[in-house]
Amino acid sequence: MTIDPSKISTLITPFAMIDEHSALPQEQEILFTMHAVFRIGEIKQTVENSRLWEVQLTITDESDPQLAGLTDCIKQEVGGSTGWHRMGKLMLKVGHFDQAEELYNELLENASNDSDRAHIYHQLGWLKNDQGEYQQAVTFYEKSLAIERKTLPEDDASLAPTYSNIGAVYNDMGEYSKALEFYERSLKIIKISLPPNHPSLATSYNNIGGLYANMGEYSKALEYYEKSLKIKEISLPPTHPDLAASYGNIGIVYDNMGEYSKALEFYEKSLKIKEISLPPNHPSLATSYNNIGGVYANMGEYSKALEYYEKDLKITLKSLPSTHPDLATSYSCIGEVYNDMGEYSKALEYYEESLKIREKALPPTHPDLANCYSNLGSVFDRMGQYSKALEYYEKAFRIYQQALPSNHPHMISSYSNIALAHKNMGQYTEALSKFEMALKLGCAILHTNHPELGTLYNSMGSVYFSMSNFPKALELYKKALEIREKALPKNHHDLAASYNNLGVVHTELNELKSARHYYLKVFKIYEERNVTNHPNLAASYNNLALVHEKLDEDSKALEYFEKAHNMHEVTLPSEHPRLAIICDNVGTSHEKMGEHTKALQFHEKAITIRRNALPLDHPDLAASHNNISKLYDTVGEHEKAMSAIDHALEIKEKSLPPNHPHLTMCRENREYVRKRM
Repeated sequence: MTIDPSKISTLITPFAMIDEHSALPQEQEILFTMHAVFRIGEIKQTVENSRLWEVQLTITDESDPQLAGLTDCIKQEVGGSTGWHRMGKLMLKVGHFDQAEELYNELLENASNDSDRAHIYHQLGWLKNDQGEYQQAVTFYEKSLAIERKTLPEDDASLAPTYSNIGAVYNDMGEYSKALEFYERSLKIIKISLPPNHPSLATSYNNIGGLYANMGEYSKALEYYEKSLKIKEISLPPTHPDLAASYGNIGIVYDNMGEYSKALEFYEKSLKIKEISLPPNHPSLATSYNNIGGVYANMGEYSKALEYYEKDLKITLKSLPSTHPDLATSYSCIGEVYNDMGEYSKALEYYEESLKIREKALPPTHPDLANCYSNLGSVFDRMGQYSKALEYYEKAFRIYQQALPSNHPHMISSYSNIALAHKNMGQYTEALSKFEMALKLGCAILHTNHPELGTLYNSMGSVYFSMSNFPKALELYKKALEIREKALPKNHHDLAASYNNLGVVHTELNELKSARHYYLKVFKIYEERNVTNHPNLAASYNNLALVHEKLDEDSKALEYFEKAHNMHEVTLPSEHPRLAIICDNVGTSHEKMGEHTKALQFHEKAITIRRNALPLDHPDLAASHNNISKLYDTVGEHEKAMSAIDHALEIKEKSLPPNHPHLTMCRENREYVRKRM
């Protein structure tokens, strides 16, 4: 411990030598005040005992410019007219909502004037918004506003924060036109009452930018975020955390637009500032690592995504309480990567950890709990446990129904998830009914070229594709493409997905020239983005191989199947279910060319992957048994063929509804094999 008296104010010396008053004067004791502040220097393990660490401390006080700056910042963030008001604000900042509510209700009961009551209602609005109880939040904010409006004109400068906060609640509720109305009221007041480079004006532009981002109007979002950034660059020092926040927001928009290199550029600018201006375990640093991890996940670079998500989790575990909602988000993001990697048991582990935290930290009807249930539903869906997936999707839906307005955008994704589960169960009528509900709501609340509408048309097209109604599927896939071409950059991955789907449906319609045309458009997008290895790119090579297979160009088909297989081996874990699909296709290609031994090797590799990666009653495992049955039947080993098709039928009878078309097809295949015996 280093103490340099010359660097400490003599007015408030935070320590005293007490050796003269001590019972043990030889110890030369020093008594420190409770508000003494030290800089932490080197931290190292002691040589003698690895369980002990030596920490170098240097005393400092408010004359230290950095400490003074930090203290001023905290004072501003938790300011208030009394100690109790400051305590309440601090509780809100650290997420202690129940204690804060108890304190504010007590203060409200004892409030002596309208000014205090207005302030407390405002704070309760903030609290309820953070708890996800949006309607109550609006009620409290409006109570605060009603009191303030008794004595203040409509455009008084002090009303701007309340208008802005009401806008934020409506934004969270998905009522974007109302949110915009209140944000613009706040902006109008701030423009009149403050100088053109005031940070509050930057905040106002930032809020409107975030609203447009939620609406999918990315060019408008960028316009407002850039206005906000311009003010901050003038009014703030170059390493100010608020500047980092602006770079981060612009990064999010580029991320949503699929412009990942630009997203990374802005996220890294944001991270660089935070690394200079914040302590190494600050939660804001964790946010930056999370954002960068998200870009790599979207790019299919899962190992890099995990690397950044784990950095985020490490900081969050150190810096926040064990029940903080941000910790749940960190676990959820890692779960999502494992879900995409096909490591479903790990995905479930992380998603369940996220759910456990949110169940402790949030009210039972908080929308974030619904998000947890949706995530779990997604894993069970991919595992082929469709009824369990549906159970979780419906849990999420019930929470959204209670917590959100009936026209909230989350309701669109919730209807879509339920529809997807019905589709996978072969319940196509129910699936279409739910997708149509989602589409009706989407058309009512989203602008005509919102990317979400493109996703809905695409999903509905996939149902008609599963029903073998290829003309209808084509019509819907084209609608999806039309929206995406207007709403997204020309090299966005969702455009590549649309081109791929159009290629698949043209293949089924035997319009092979058109199919090839669309697959080449997919390859062009990935080429422009300098992406040479991606699971979705591999899927398009696989689909192009199917075109050549239809043209009886077997060697060309095998070439593309192998290209897809090699790409999947590079980009996916060795037991990812998508790798099994390619193995089966390579096997079938060898079979067509009369190379039965090689064909069996690939089919057996597919079945091994699926046995390790999926539940034993997953329909895809049945598909592998079916492929092996066909191969054995071709080479005249009918008993082995019958054994394999029986395995396939047994799985499908367990996992699919009795009227599922795949079950009917499997019974027909078994009958065909039986007759050949």
